[in-house]
Amino acid sequence: MVFENNLSFAKSLDKQDELKLYREKFFFPQHENKNVIYFTGNSLGLQPKNTQHYLQQELDDWGKYGVEGHFLAKNPWLSYHELLTNKMAKIVGALPEETVMMNQLTVNLHLLLVSFYRPTKNRYKILCESKAFPSDQYALQSQLKFHGFNPDEALIEIEPRPGEYHIREEDIYKTIEDNKNTLALIMIGGVNYFTGQVFDMKSITQAGHNVGAIVGFDLAHAAGNLQLELHNWDVDFAVWCSYKYLNSGPGGVAGAFVHEKHLKNTTIPQFAGWWGHDKETRFLMDSKFMPIQTAERWQLSNAPVLSMAACRASLDIFDELGMPALDKKSKLLTAYLEFIIDEINVEKNNCLQIITPKNNRGCQLSIVAHGYGKSLYNQLIESGVIPDWREPNVIRCAPVPLYNSFEDIFRFGEILKKILN
Repeated sequence: MVFENNLSFAKSLDKQDELKLYREKFFFPQHENKNVIYFTGNSLGLQPKNTQHYLQQELDDWGKYGVEGHFLAKNPWLSYHELLTNKMAKIVGALPEETVMMNQLTVNLHLLLVSFYRPTKNRYKILCESKAFPSDQYALQSQLKFHGFNPDEALIEIEPRPGEYHIREEDIYKTIEDNKNTLALIMIGGVNYFTGQVFDMKSITQAGHNVGAIVGFDLAHAAGNLQLELHNWDVDFAVWCSYKYLNSGPGGVAGAFVHEKHLKNTTIPQFAGWWGHDKETRFLMDSKFMPIQTAERWQLSNAPVLSMAACRASLDIFDELGMPALDKKSKLLTAYLEFIIDEINVEKNNCLQIITPKNNRGCQLSIVAHGYGKSLYNQLIESGVIPDWREPNVIRCAPVPLYNSFEDIFRFGEILKKILN
């Protein structure tokens, strides 16, 4: 498509947009009595308007039934988490039995590392990307220390080449091969939070398995952003949060995936809790743990129903749309944002540098504004644009297909040019 940098063209794209009505399903923060241009769904998604209804249903049933709501509520709490499973499995390309919503992201990462990081004297190293999200790094470092290894020696961090921002795929495969005899685990973010680079999860999984390593991914910036096929890619495990692209609210319940090939292996070590115990005998309160033979076995405690209700409100929207339709619009929105930034660069001597790789991205563009720094971000906020700032010098913009429009992108370009002038 040949883009144009004018309002009538942006409005024409919005008119043709098959998903345009979904924007009306979300609340927008206000600036001078108008919707802000909200480009930070990669940090916290907007609230679906129906979230209040989903939450109110559970509050009403709590008031009406008390503890009996576990059985008598319209959506019985005893099995409430199961209402999320099928819809979440579709989003990440998994079988329902491979998927569970539980806990928080880093909690889930630790629980699965207990099971899948099983170092030996000779095979003990973990590979991740440099500048991974800090919580991932902390988790990996602490797991290494827990097993008696020095993270400075046992944690391999793949870096971009000098003068570059993103990691070359060939460098990942070379690093895997160079450490093939000592590598126990690969744990990479499916999308790097800082640059927005999408990694080839299928090929990385295959390369890791070829040298005998377990492969897992943090999908915090991928779930709800990309079309994923965790089952078909043969990924061993994955974790993600649901408050970014999945719009479940601040601190919303997280998700986990474990490939079916691991589910019936009862010899896998794990930290256990009663909600992971066989459902048929759970309330017999036996002292011996009998794991459910699905990803639910990694659950520890009762489902957080109110948090899950908020998540379910958004998942129902995703289920209605499907990831292919969202992905199609996402590609077009992001390409239009790139076009607008390139247009500005023609006028402003290339002061804006997109560091997200063109052919390996979701809907996030990470932008370095040379010579402007955080003052540019602050002026955008004051002008009714909400992007995201990451130290030392990156503004992240994520035009989310569920609720962002092409007019949003045009207006952002006009505001950005005014600030730069």
